[in-house]
Amino acid sequence: MGGMTSLRLYHGTGPGPITPDGCAVDYYATLTAGGEPELIHAAVPPGAGVLELGAGAGRITRPLLALGHQVVAVDESPEMLAHITGAETVCSPIQTLALPRTFDLVLLMSFVIETADDDLRAAFLRTCRRHVAADGCVILQRKPPEWYDTVQPFERATGDGRTVRMTGISRPGPGLLEATMEYTVGERRWTHTFVSRRLDDDRLERELDQAGLAISRFLDDDREWVRAVPR
Repeated sequence: MGGMTSLRLYHGTGPGPITPDGCAVDYYATLTAGGEPELIHAAVPPGAGVLELGAGAGRITRPLLALGHQVVAVDESPEMLAHITGAETVCSPIQTLALPRTFDLVLLMSFVIETADDDLRAAFLRTCRRHVAADGCVILQRKPPEWYDTVQPFERATGDGRTVRMTGISRPGPGLLEATMEYTVGERRWTHTFVSRRLDDDRLERELDQAGLAISRFLDDDREWVRAVPR
């Protein structure tokens, strides 16, 4: 896996189904959007058709539908997709997806692009390129590179009865971050351990170029949201 075979890249614990990349379905089903759909909506034409890669339990799918977009929601977890209504769903890993059509917008958010597996990330980007229309765009979400240099363990109460913690931060190699997220809702508790790769602007630009994509602009001042177009 891109030289990462000595590291376990994802691991999750807690009640209910856990996806192959360590995410807890029952926890994700409780989440709501926080302004992301409006940011995405403003970056594409009204009514643009959306291919949402790694849609999870539909946190972003539902608001995009309400904003007038047709959405095809893709996830490798049938348990996640079971929570989505109103959109066409496709159960598939992102890297092997091959639909016979293209879309105005291909969306890859939730920091999926930062997998520490370099080969897998390249495959994700090829899927994006394969499914974006010639005059369409790809929107990616990544952590700003500076976040990797400064992140520290934290605990945050969200005010709706849940607590989010980040613990166990380590840096197992250049540009790599390993950490565990802990989510508590009432009496239920889940953990998600992951290894992510820091993607600075230059590296991201190179890897997009290899996939046949080019950055057109950033959607926010922190450069977390990246809009790319086919070359």
